[in-house]
Amino acid sequence: MIKRKCTHAGSWYSGHGATLSKELDEWLEKVPDNIKDVGTLPQPDARAIIAPHAGYAYSGPAAAWAYKSLDLSKAKRVFVLGPSHHFYLPDCALSQCTHYSTPLGDLLVDTKTVAELHKTGKFGKMSKSVDEDEHSLEMHLPYIFKVLSKNFQPNELPLLVPILVGSTNPAKEREYGDILAPYLEDESNVFVVSSDFCHWGLRFSYTYYLPAANSAPGDGVNLRSRDKPTGAAIYDSIDRIDHLAISSIESGSHDTFINNLQGTGNTICGRHPIAIVMCALENLKRALKLNSLTTDFKFIRYERSSQCKEVSDSSVSYASAFARVDCEDVAAQFDEDMRTKR
Repeated sequence: MIKRKCTHAGSWYSGHGATLSKELDEWLEKVPDNIKDVGTLPQPDARAIIAPHAGYAYSGPAAAWAYKSLDLSKAKRVFVLGPSHHFYLPDCALSQCTHYSTPLGDLLVDTKTVAELHKTGKFGKMSKSVDEDEHSLEMHLPYIFKVLSKNFQPNELPLLVPILVGSTNPAKEREYGDILAPYLEDESNVFVVSSDFCHWGLRFSYTYYLPAANSAPGDGVNLRSRDKPTGAAIYDSIDRIDHLAISSIESGSHDTFINNLQGTGNTICGRHPIAIVMCALENLKRALKLNSLTTDFKFIRYERSSQCKEVSDSSVSYASAFARVDCEDVAAQFDEDMRTKR
Protein backbone atom coordinates (compact mmCIF):
# COMPACT_ATOMS: atom_id res chain seq x y z
CA MET A 1 0.00 0.00 0.00
CA ILE A 2 1.28 3.46 -0.97
CA LYS A 3 -0.74 6.23 0.62
CA ARG A 4 -0.68 9.85 -0.54
CA LYS A 5 -0.89 12.17 2.45
CA CYS A 6 -3.33 15.09 2.43
CA THR A 7 -0.46 17.56 2.52
CA HIS A 8 -2.58 20.71 2.12
CA ALA A 9 -4.98 19.89 4.97
CA GLY A 10 -4.68 22.36 7.81
CA SER A 11 -3.63 25.20 5.51
CA TRP A 12 -5.65 25.23 2.28
CA TYR A 13 -8.64 23.62 4.02
CA SER A 14 -9.49 22.30 7.46
CA GLY A 15 -7.54 19.26 8.59
CA HIS A 16 -10.19 18.47 11.20
CA GLY A 17 -12.60 15.92 9.76
CA ALA A 18 -15.74 17.04 11.60
CA THR A 19 -15.14 20.72 10.82
CA LEU A 20 -14.40 19.99 7.16
CA SER A 21 -17.46 17.76 6.81
CA LYS A 22 -19.70 20.49 8.26
CA GLU A 23 -18.26 23.13 5.92
CA LEU A 24 -18.78 20.96 2.85
CA ASP A 25 -22.35 20.16 3.89
CA GLU A 26 -23.13 23.85 4.41
CA TRP A 27 -21.73 24.87 1.03
CA LEU A 28 -23.65 22.09 -0.74
CA GLU A 29 -26.88 23.00 1.09
CA LYS A 30 -26.57 26.64 -0.01
CA VAL A 31 -26.68 25.62 -3.68
CA PRO A 32 -30.32 25.75 -4.90
CA ASP A 33 -32.01 22.44 -5.62
CA ASN A 34 -33.37 23.93 -8.83
CA ILE A 35 -31.56 26.36 -11.13
CA LYS A 36 -33.31 28.52 -13.71
CA ASP A 37 -32.74 27.33 -17.30
CA VAL A 38 -31.01 24.21 -15.94
CA GLY A 39 -33.49 22.31 -13.80
CA THR A 40 -33.14 20.21 -10.68
CA LEU A 41 -29.83 19.15 -9.18
CA PRO A 42 -28.19 16.76 -9.55
CA GLN A 43 -28.65 16.83 -13.31
CA PRO A 44 -29.39 13.42 -14.84
CA ASP A 45 -26.30 12.02 -16.57
CA ALA A 46 -24.10 14.93 -15.45
CA ARG A 47 -20.93 12.85 -15.42
CA ALA A 48 -18.34 15.54 -16.05
CA ILE A 49 -17.72 18.73 -14.09
CA ILE A 50 -15.29 21.63 -14.00
CA ALA A 51 -14.61 23.03 -10.52
CA PRO A 52 -11.96 25.24 -8.87
CA HIS A 53 -9.05 24.15 -6.69
CA ALA A 54 -8.06 27.20 -4.62
CA GLY A 55 -8.13 27.28 -0.83
CA TYR A 56 -11.62 26.45 0.39
CA ALA A 57 -12.03 29.90 1.98
CA TYR A 58 -11.95 31.25 -1.57
CA SER A 59 -13.30 28.54 -3.87
CA GLY A 60 -15.16 26.10 -1.61
CA PRO A 61 -18.60 27.71 -2.11
CA ALA A 62 -18.18 27.91 -5.92
CA ALA A 63 -17.04 24.28 -6.18
CA ALA A 64 -20.20 23.15 -4.38
CA TRP A 65 -22.27 24.13 -7.43
CA ALA A 66 -20.41 21.66 -9.64
CA TYR A 67 -20.51 18.85 -7.08
CA LYS A 68 -24.23 19.29 -6.40
CA SER A 69 -24.81 18.93 -10.17
CA LEU A 70 -22.96 15.62 -10.39
CA ASP A 71 -24.96 12.45 -11.11
CA LEU A 72 -23.28 9.62 -9.20
CA SER A 73 -26.12 7.12 -9.47
CA LYS A 74 -24.09 4.70 -11.65
CA ALA A 75 -20.56 5.70 -10.66
CA LYS A 76 -17.87 3.08 -10.14
CA ARG A 77 -14.82 5.31 -10.60
CA VAL A 78 -13.96 9.00 -10.62
CA PHE A 79 -11.32 10.36 -12.98
CA VAL A 80 -9.70 13.56 -11.68
CA LEU A 81 -7.67 15.66 -14.12
CA GLY A 82 -5.67 18.53 -12.67
CA PRO A 83 -2.91 20.81 -13.98
CA SER A 84 0.69 20.51 -12.81
CA HIS A 85 1.62 23.78 -11.11
CA HIS A 86 5.14 23.05 -9.84
CA PHE A 87 6.56 20.18 -11.89
CA TYR A 88 7.11 20.56 -15.62
CA LEU A 89 5.32 17.93 -17.69
CA PRO A 90 4.99 17.91 -21.49
CA ASP A 91 2.26 15.26 -21.26
CA CYS A 92 0.19 13.51 -18.58
CA ALA A 93 1.27 11.50 -15.56
CA LEU A 94 -0.43 8.86 -13.41
CA SER A 95 -0.19 8.34 -9.68
CA GLN A 96 1.82 5.48 -8.21
CA CYS A 97 -0.19 5.61 -4.99
CA THR A 98 -2.88 3.09 -4.03
CA HIS A 99 -4.70 5.33 -1.53
CA TYR A 100 -5.39 9.07 -1.35
CA SER A 101 -5.94 10.36 2.18
CA THR A 102 -8.43 13.05 3.19
CA PRO A 103 -9.42 14.23 6.68
CA LEU A 104 -12.74 12.48 6.03
CA GLY A 105 -11.24 9.11 5.10
CA ASP A 106 -9.24 7.42 2.35
CA LEU A 107 -10.12 7.07 -1.30
CA LEU A 108 -8.80 3.98 -3.11
CA VAL A 109 -7.07 4.34 -6.47
CA ASP A 110 -8.26 2.16 -9.34
CA THR A 111 -4.86 0.62 -10.00
CA LYS A 112 -6.27 -1.57 -12.80
CA THR A 113 -7.46 1.43 -14.83
CA VAL A 114 -4.23 3.28 -14.06
CA ALA A 115 -2.31 0.29 -15.46
CA GLU A 116 -4.52 0.25 -18.59
CA LEU A 117 -3.79 3.91 -19.24
CA HIS A 118 -0.08 3.41 -18.66
CA LYS A 119 0.00 0.59 -21.20
CA THR A 120 -1.02 3.05 -23.93
CA GLY A 121 2.52 4.45 -23.69
CA LYS A 122 1.17 7.99 -23.53
CA PHE A 123 1.18 8.46 -19.76
CA GLY A 124 4.17 8.85 -17.48
CA LYS A 125 4.22 8.26 -13.74
CA MET A 126 4.61 10.97 -11.13
CA SER A 127 6.70 10.43 -8.04
CA LYS A 128 5.05 10.44 -4.64
CA SER A 129 6.73 13.76 -3.82
CA VAL A 130 5.38 15.39 -7.00
CA ASP A 131 1.97 13.92 -6.22
CA GLU A 132 1.98 15.32 -2.69
CA ASP A 133 3.32 18.74 -3.70
CA GLU A 134 0.52 19.30 -6.22
CA HIS A 135 -2.73 20.82 -4.92
CA SER A 136 -4.93 20.69 -8.04
CA LEU A 137 -5.91 17.05 -7.46
CA GLU A 138 -5.94 17.09 -3.65
CA MET A 139 -8.32 20.04 -3.36
CA HIS A 140 -11.06 17.93 -4.95
CA LEU A 141 -10.64 14.88 -2.74
CA PRO A 142 -12.69 16.05 0.27
CA TYR A 143 -15.58 17.06 -2.00
CA ILE A 144 -15.35 13.76 -3.85
CA PHE A 145 -15.33 11.82 -0.58
CA LYS A 146 -18.28 13.85 0.72
CA VAL A 147 -20.58 13.42 -2.29
CA LEU A 148 -19.65 9.75 -2.71
CA SER A 149 -20.41 9.12 0.96
CA LYS A 150 -23.89 10.52 0.44
CA ASN A 151 -24.55 7.94 -2.29
CA PHE A 152 -22.58 4.82 -1.31
CA GLN A 153 -21.76 2.70 1.69
CA PRO A 154 -18.28 3.29 3.18
CA ASN A 155 -16.92 -0.01 1.82
CA GLU A 156 -18.42 0.57 -1.64
CA LEU A 157 -17.05 3.98 -2.58
CA PRO A 158 -16.14 4.32 -6.28
CA LEU A 159 -12.43 4.23 -7.07
CA LEU A 160 -10.20 7.15 -8.00
CA VAL A 161 -8.20 7.65 -11.22
CA PRO A 162 -5.92 10.69 -10.71
CA ILE A 163 -4.27 12.22 -13.80
CA LEU A 164 -1.80 15.09 -13.61
CA VAL A 165 -1.87 17.10 -16.83
CA GLY A 166 1.16 18.97 -18.10
CA SER A 167 1.69 21.62 -20.77
CA THR A 168 0.06 19.68 -23.58
CA ASN A 169 -0.23 21.13 -27.06
CA PRO A 170 -3.52 20.94 -29.02
CA ALA A 171 -2.43 17.81 -30.92
CA LYS A 172 -1.64 15.98 -27.68
CA GLU A 173 -4.93 17.15 -26.18
CA ARG A 174 -6.78 15.53 -29.07
CA GLU A 175 -4.70 12.39 -28.61
CA TYR A 176 -5.54 12.17 -24.90
CA GLY A 177 -9.16 12.94 -25.74
CA ASP A 178 -9.19 9.90 -28.05
CA ILE A 179 -7.76 7.72 -25.27
CA LEU A 180 -10.21 8.92 -22.62
CA ALA A 181 -13.34 9.03 -24.80
CA PRO A 182 -14.20 5.32 -24.29
CA TYR A 183 -13.92 5.80 -20.52
CA LEU A 184 -16.15 8.87 -20.73
CA GLU A 185 -18.66 6.91 -22.79
CA ASP A 186 -18.92 4.32 -20.01
CA GLU A 187 -21.79 5.41 -17.74
CA SER A 188 -19.95 4.07 -14.67
CA ASN A 189 -17.23 6.74 -15.03
CA VAL A 190 -17.33 10.30 -13.71
CA PHE A 191 -14.85 13.02 -14.72
CA VAL A 192 -13.75 15.91 -12.49
CA VAL A 193 -11.73 18.66 -14.18
CA SER A 194 -9.75 20.86 -11.81
CA SER A 195 -9.28 24.49 -12.81
CA ASP A 196 -9.38 28.04 -11.57
CA PHE A 197 -10.02 30.76 -14.13
CA CYS A 198 -8.37 34.16 -14.67
CA HIS A 199 -5.41 34.96 -12.43
CA TRP A 200 -5.23 38.73 -12.86
CA GLY A 201 -2.62 41.15 -11.51
CA LEU A 202 1.02 42.08 -11.59
CA ARG A 203 1.88 39.20 -9.27
CA PHE A 204 0.53 36.81 -11.92
CA SER A 205 2.25 38.70 -14.78
CA TYR A 206 -1.18 39.08 -16.40
CA THR A 207 -2.85 42.49 -16.69
CA TYR A 208 -4.71 42.10 -19.97
CA TYR A 209 -7.50 44.67 -20.25
CA LEU A 210 -10.50 44.91 -22.56
CA PRO A 211 -11.63 48.56 -22.60
CA ALA A 212 -15.27 48.02 -23.60
CA ALA A 213 -18.07 45.51 -23.09
CA ASN A 214 -18.03 44.69 -26.80
CA SER A 215 -14.25 44.45 -27.16
CA ALA A 216 -13.10 41.45 -29.19
CA PRO A 217 -10.75 39.02 -27.44
CA GLY A 218 -7.69 40.39 -29.24
CA ASP A 219 -8.54 44.08 -28.82
CA GLY A 220 -7.09 44.47 -25.35
CA VAL A 221 -3.90 45.93 -23.95
CA ASN A 222 -1.51 44.86 -21.19
CA LEU A 223 -1.74 47.42 -18.40
CA ARG A 224 1.43 48.71 -16.75
CA SER A 225 1.71 49.50 -13.06
CA ARG A 226 1.27 53.26 -13.60
CA ASP A 227 -1.71 52.94 -15.99
CA LYS A 228 -5.16 54.19 -14.98
CA PRO A 229 -7.64 52.86 -17.55
CA THR A 230 -10.54 55.17 -18.41
CA GLY A 231 -12.76 52.58 -20.07
CA ALA A 232 -14.48 49.68 -18.34
CA ALA A 233 -13.65 48.97 -14.71
CA ILE A 234 -10.83 46.45 -14.40
CA TYR A 235 -13.12 43.95 -12.67
CA ASP A 236 -15.63 44.26 -15.52
CA SER A 237 -12.83 43.59 -18.01
CA ILE A 238 -11.82 40.46 -16.08
CA ASP A 239 -15.45 39.36 -16.10
CA ARG A 240 -15.57 39.74 -19.89
CA ILE A 241 -12.26 37.93 -20.39
CA ASP A 242 -13.55 34.99 -18.33
CA HIS A 243 -16.97 34.89 -19.95
CA LEU A 244 -15.43 34.89 -23.41
CA ALA A 245 -13.53 31.78 -22.30
CA ILE A 246 -16.66 30.29 -20.73
CA SER A 247 -18.59 30.82 -23.98
CA SER A 248 -15.80 29.15 -25.94
CA ILE A 249 -15.92 26.11 -23.61
CA GLU A 250 -19.71 25.97 -23.82
CA SER A 251 -19.40 25.96 -27.62
CA GLY A 252 -18.08 22.41 -27.34
CA SER A 253 -15.31 23.18 -29.82
CA HIS A 254 -11.74 22.54 -28.74
CA ASP A 255 -10.50 24.78 -31.56
CA THR A 256 -12.76 27.63 -30.42
CA PHE A 257 -11.40 27.34 -26.88
CA ILE A 258 -7.79 27.34 -28.09
CA ASN A 259 -8.45 30.38 -30.31
CA ASN A 260 -9.97 32.23 -27.36
CA LEU A 261 -6.92 31.56 -25.19
CA GLN A 262 -4.63 32.73 -27.96
CA GLY A 263 -6.64 35.94 -28.25
CA THR A 264 -6.74 36.95 -24.59
CA GLY A 265 -3.95 34.89 -23.00
CA ASN A 266 -6.38 34.14 -20.17
CA THR A 267 -4.48 32.51 -17.32
CA ILE A 268 -6.83 29.55 -16.84
CA CYS A 269 -4.51 27.17 -15.02
CA GLY A 270 -6.56 24.10 -15.91
CA ARG A 271 -6.82 24.95 -19.60
CA HIS A 272 -5.09 21.71 -20.61
CA PRO A 273 -7.31 19.35 -18.56
CA ILE A 274 -10.36 21.27 -19.80
CA ALA A 275 -9.15 20.94 -23.39
CA ILE A 276 -8.54 17.20 -23.05
CA VAL A 277 -12.03 16.50 -21.74
CA MET A 278 -13.50 18.78 -24.42
CA CYS A 279 -11.68 16.66 -27.00
CA ALA A 280 -13.08 13.48 -25.44
CA LEU A 281 -16.59 14.94 -25.62
CA GLU A 282 -16.07 15.98 -29.25
CA ASN A 283 -14.88 12.46 -29.99
CA LEU A 284 -18.10 11.01 -28.56
CA LYS A 285 -20.24 13.49 -30.48
CA ARG A 286 -18.63 12.46 -33.74
CA ALA A 287 -18.66 8.73 -33.04
CA LEU A 288 -22.18 8.46 -31.60
CA LYS A 289 -23.79 11.47 -33.28
CA LEU A 290 -24.59 12.96 -29.88
CA ASN A 291 -26.52 16.20 -29.49
CA SER A 292 -24.49 19.20 -28.32
CA LEU A 293 -27.13 19.90 -25.69
CA THR A 294 -26.28 16.50 -24.25
CA THR A 295 -22.52 16.76 -24.14
CA ASP A 296 -21.33 20.37 -23.97
CA PHE A 297 -20.37 22.01 -20.68
CA LYS A 298 -22.90 24.31 -19.03
CA PHE A 299 -21.57 26.86 -16.54
CA ILE A 300 -23.73 27.55 -13.52
CA ARG A 301 -21.50 29.58 -11.18
CA TYR A 302 -18.86 32.27 -11.50
CA GLU A 303 -17.09 34.11 -8.68
CA ARG A 304 -13.89 36.09 -8.04
CA SER A 305 -11.72 36.35 -4.96
CA SER A 306 -11.89 40.17 -5.07
CA GLN A 307 -12.84 43.15 -7.25
CA CYS A 308 -9.81 44.64 -8.98
CA LYS A 309 -10.04 48.43 -9.32
CA GLU A 310 -6.37 49.34 -9.67
CA VAL A 311 -3.54 47.71 -11.59
CA SER A 312 -1.91 46.98 -8.24
CA ASP A 313 -4.89 44.80 -7.25
CA SER A 314 -5.17 41.10 -8.01
CA SER A 315 -7.85 38.43 -8.16
CA VAL A 316 -8.48 34.81 -9.08
CA SER A 317 -11.69 33.67 -10.74
CA TYR A 318 -13.64 30.49 -9.96
CA ALA A 319 -16.21 28.82 -12.19
CA SER A 320 -18.28 25.63 -11.97
CA ALA A 321 -19.81 23.68 -14.83
CA PHE A 322 -21.26 20.29 -15.71
CA ALA A 323 -21.70 18.27 -18.87
CA ARG A 324 -24.43 15.67 -19.34
CA VAL A 325 -23.06 12.55 -21.02
CA ASP A 326 -25.88 10.16 -21.90
CA CYS A 327 -24.28 7.91 -24.48
CA GLU A 328 -26.28 4.77 -23.80
CA ASP A 329 -29.70 6.02 -24.88
CA VAL A 330 -28.35 7.91 -27.90
CA ALA A 331 -26.23 4.96 -29.02
CA ALA A 332 -29.21 2.62 -28.65
CA GLN A 333 -31.35 4.96 -30.75
CA PHE A 334 -28.56 5.21 -33.34
CA ASP A 335 -28.36 1.40 -33.53
CA GLU A 336 -32.13 1.21 -33.91
CA ASP A 337 -32.06 3.80 -36.72
CA MET A 338 -29.36 1.83 -38.51
CA ARG A 339 -31.36 -1.41 -38.24
CA THR A 340 -34.43 0.38 -39.62
CA LYS A 341 -32.45 1.59 -42.65
CA ARG A 342 -31.22 -1.92 -43.52
